[in-house]
Amino acid sequence: MNILLTGGAGYIGSHVALTLLDNNHKVTIIDNLTTSNSKLIPDRAVFIKSDIADNERISKILKNESFDVVMHFAGLTRVGESVNFPDKYFENNYEKAKIFFNTCIAFGLKKIIFSSTGSVYGNVVAKENILESQTTQPTNPYSESKRRLENFLIENSKKKLISAIILRYFNVAGADKKMRSGLINNPDNLIKAVCEVAINKRDKIIINGKDYDTKDGTTIRDFIHVSDLVDMHLIAAENLIKENNTEIYNCGYGYGYSIEDIIKEINNILNKKINYQYGPRRKGDSEYSVADNTKFKNKFGWKAKYNLKDILTSALEWEKSIK
Repeated sequence: MNILLTGGAGYIGSHVALTLLDNNHKVTIIDNLTTSNSKLIPDRAVFIKSDIADNERISKILKNESFDVVMHFAGLTRVGESVNFPDKYFENNYEKAKIFFNTCIAFGLKKIIFSSTGSVYGNVVAKENILESQTTQPTNPYSESKRRLENFLIENSKKKLISAIILRYFNVAGADKKMRSGLINNPDNLIKAVCEVAINKRDKIIINGKDYDTKDGTTIRDFIHVSDLVDMHLIAAENLIKENNTEIYNCGYGYGYSIEDIIKEINNILNKKINYQYGPRRKGDSEYSVADNTKFKNKFGWKAKYNLKDILTSALEWEKSIK
């Protein structure tokens, strides 16, 4: 496959690019490097520093090269920041992406894989695993910006202008087993914060809320290893080339862990207790967010290769490797 990949200098995009190259596919990365890191760009990828909304640059790229699929990872991802700066998120994650996709459509690149989020579902009152058919009710501007772009892609699909696979990620964590890429900077990422405390890069972790209606009062999340998520992208891309259907798939393991569960697991790995304290709830957080991944598993026969211990161990090793 010949893949155009936006946001390839970011956490998930770089992992996908590495695995595509490992499997002898061709990768061209577009990234403006505003929130990403050039160190994560694979050597064998073609790299073009550009904003996705730079119509002239993107048009030139698409005119000179024929791509099979575009994978769109570029965007801002911090929930807390989005609450404080909603316009920034709608501009970057929605308006600029629309410009980019319209340019792709104009040059005949009509097969799209979109990096969306399970947080589009919002608060699930029933505490049940979430199906793709669940009504979306975002609780923060980050999630809303993703939902708007999903709707844009769905509308264009109905017009037969594109075919798209929308992948709704749940909580992505962990690092490449060869330590070529991992999460460098995201204060909202629980696993990263836990690992920073574990190796004394920060004094303690603040747990946002102890009064949720869960088994221990802390929020519950579905965590997926980044390498398992990468496999889902490759499967989706191969399928998209064969079929023109537009589909939405949840990307998670189908079971949830509370924040206290995560802390207990890292304590077991370290054989010591990390320092934490409880703080107030964080605005925009949902109480329970666990995927029903039956649709993807049944369609493709996919099985996860990793578990929570693998996630934490690889994230810990990556954290030790970065200065």
